Formats: sequence, C-alpha cells, structure tokens
Amino acid sequence: MAANITFHEGSVDAAERFKLLKQKGITIWLTGLSASGKSTIACALEQHLLHQQRFTYRLDGDNVRFGLNKDLGFDEQSRVENIRRIGEVSKLFADSGCITIAAFISPYRADRDIARELHEKTSLAFIEVFVDAPLSVVEQRDPKGLYRKARAGEIKNFTGISAPYEDPEKPEIHIKTDQCDVTRAVEIIANYLVEHNYISSHHGEGSNGYEGKCESSAPKVEG
Repeated sequence: MAANITFHEGSVDAAERFKLLKQKGITIWLTGLSASGKSTIACALEQHLLHQQRFTYRLDGDNVRFGLNKDLGFDEQSRVENIRRIGEVSKLFADSGCITIAAFISPYRADRDIARELHEKTSLAFIEVFVDAPLSVVEQRDPKGLYRKARAGEIKNFTGISAPYEDPEKPEIHIKTDQCDVTRAVEIIANYLVEHNYISSHHGEGSNGYEGKCESSAPKVEG
C-alpha cells in the first residue's frame, strides 16, 4: 500500500445511502466453469432486477479485460490479481447501494474468500452462487470454441482442462445448470434475495430451497 495516504470519510454513510435508495447494496458472485451459464444467468438476473426498479449492475469476466484488467493474462498470478481487483470494484459498487452481479470463473477458493472478506469487513453482503455444470456438459456447449482449442493445446492454463477449478464449499446458492433453465435460475436467486430481506417481494412468492434441481425438459443455459 502507498505511504502517506488517508482514507477520506464521506458525509453519507452506507446505512443512510441504502435508506435513501430503498435497497441494500450487495454483491452476487457467480462462479463456475466457462460455459456453465454464469453470463447468461447474470444478464437475465440484471434485467429481472432492473425491471423491478432495482439499482443493479453486472460485471462480466470478459468485459473487464477490455479495460480495467486488460494488462492481465491467464496465468495463476494474473488470475489472482484479476479477482482481487474485481473484489474491490464489487465492494465499491455494493457500498454505493448497487446490487452488483459479478460473473467470473474465479477458479481459486482462496481468492473468492478474499472477495467475501472485503465485503464482510464493512458489513456488506456477499452471496456466492455456484453455477455448476459437469465438464462433459460445458465441453458440449462450448459456445466460443475454447474447450476445443484447449484440448488441442492452443490455449494454455484453461480452467477445467489445464488449470484447476476449486468448487465452492458452502455457497449461499447452488444452481445445477444441466438440470435448470435460465428462468428458473433467476427465480432461485431472486427468491433467495427476498427470503433473506435483501429486496422486497413484488409477488410474495417464495422458494422451497436453493439447490437448482429444476424440472426443465430442455435446459437452455448456454454460456
């Protein structure tokens, strides 16, 4: 950390900001393999919450590498720094009162735990969502052709093939996208937010649990 700096407190604290905005700032952190469905669910969830007039913003793993993290590669050190930065950005967004949806592979458990600790140190909610799909399923989806390239040796350090992914041990929400379509995935997350008093319900509907085992004959989560 740089020397000779002092944190400047504002005139409005988080509690007052949340009261004025009529919502709590939180981070919903979607983690899982490439093509497990993180971005698809994140986009649909953002749309759902915005249509409920909730101040919401989505941070996407690919998108931030066009700007904030364009100097980072995909080696282990770069991946750690990638998630460190996004953890800090997500915390700032949540502190502003925003419902922040972060969709990142974030393969290392320790890095996700650091992002959680950043939030919890300042009493900001961090909701980890494990977007879970078997490797065989995501390889079959492979919308960007990345698994094919990784298997051919054209991409190094590719999560799930030549680099590890560490499953969350105790995620707040576990969605199995080989058994669950996008609509149901959004419903599971939205119901969790209502039942844990992060947002109020517009319809008064609840959920029976947060395991994404859905009765869907044709799963449509693709990327």
